[in-house]
Amino acid sequence: MGHEEETTVSGKSGIGLCLSGGGYRAMVFHLGALLRLNEAGLLKHLSRVSSVSGGSITAAYLGLRWKDLDFDPGGRANALGIVIDKIREMASTTIDAGAILGGILLPGSISDRVAAAYDRVLFRGAGLNQLPDDDHGPRFVINATNVQTGALWRFSRPYMGDYRVGLVANPETPLSLAVAASSAFPPVLSPLTLDIDAEAQWNNAGDLPDTAFRGSVVLSDGGVYDNLGLETVIKSCRTVLVSDAGQKISSEVGPHHDWARHSIRILDIVDNQVRSLRKRALIDSFQARTILGCYWGIRSDIKDYALASDPLAAESRDPSHLAAIPTRLQAMANEEQERLINWGYAVTDAALRKHFAVDFEAITGRKLAEPAGFPYPVGY
Repeated sequence: MGHEEETTVSGKSGIGLCLSGGGYRAMVFHLGALLRLNEAGLLKHLSRVSSVSGGSITAAYLGLRWKDLDFDPGGRANALGIVIDKIREMASTTIDAGAILGGILLPGSISDRVAAAYDRVLFRGAGLNQLPDDDHGPRFVINATNVQTGALWRFSRPYMGDYRVGLVANPETPLSLAVAASSAFPPVLSPLTLDIDAEAQWNNAGDLPDTAFRGSVVLSDGGVYDNLGLETVIKSCRTVLVSDAGQKISSEVGPHHDWARHSIRILDIVDNQVRSLRKRALIDSFQARTILGCYWGIRSDIKDYALASDPLAAESRDPSHLAAIPTRLQAMANEEQERLINWGYAVTDAALRKHFAVDFEAITGRKLAEPAGFPYPVGY
């Protein structure tokens, strides 16, 4: 899965959380995962959070507000609601249509307008340097794709860069730009051009230390390279928890033949296959116990978990309409948000209780309790 820079964040003993891409659908689905993980007291145990695209919106804001979460002795964040409420505000704001129109008709790029919208609602000028350091929380890694080098470009508090051009230490890049790069899904929101100060100090250079690759970096959605955000976690953490809100490619009886739409269809097929291969490799690693943890997806079937109990009556519910929400940065109705959060909560619970309960007890010294009910009364 590529190269990994030297790191001392947690060795192979930490717990990593991966939040996939998928536009607002992923951003909101992952809120349900965070609610269930927090209820179980697992958030406090995280050593790394790796995110892509829509998942990066949620992760970046969680990182920004980490110091305000008010963890109790059991590891539960009493103030997680400040993250939930603000991400839901973002989910009530359409930004892709206006950004595209503005990028066509007005000066400035589409990605600049997306970044401005993120900054206006969520980040208010905050930079990567305002994420928690390794002694005060997990390392948050926001993943994008470097179109020039074909490598995974990582934004985090201690560095940004990729293994080919090198790393910039202690960047102060705005979180809004990092998230906009991570969520610049092609073809319409990509690329984002990141201008790097000529005085920036680079290290750990690979085969492309040339200044030509270090002035303006052309970035695209992190999902182009790794839609699950796995790479930065799989090599540094013993335990990996993966929340996947990616959309399965649909069948088409009559695919378009014009070059533009046909090219998009081919790219979707390639993306679907790469994501499937990464998921299969991950599941194989779980089964071989080379890593611990579990995977849950927006397209999972609760019945497949064959759980001994069903406290949420999840087996009788159909979430397929939620998995079919388009990959957009388009406003979602409040009830749709709540149903999507509930589904993320329910499938996270199923995966934890089926595949992680024993390891959970070994890590925390507690048994994993069943959920008492959905975060919201609407079900899904």
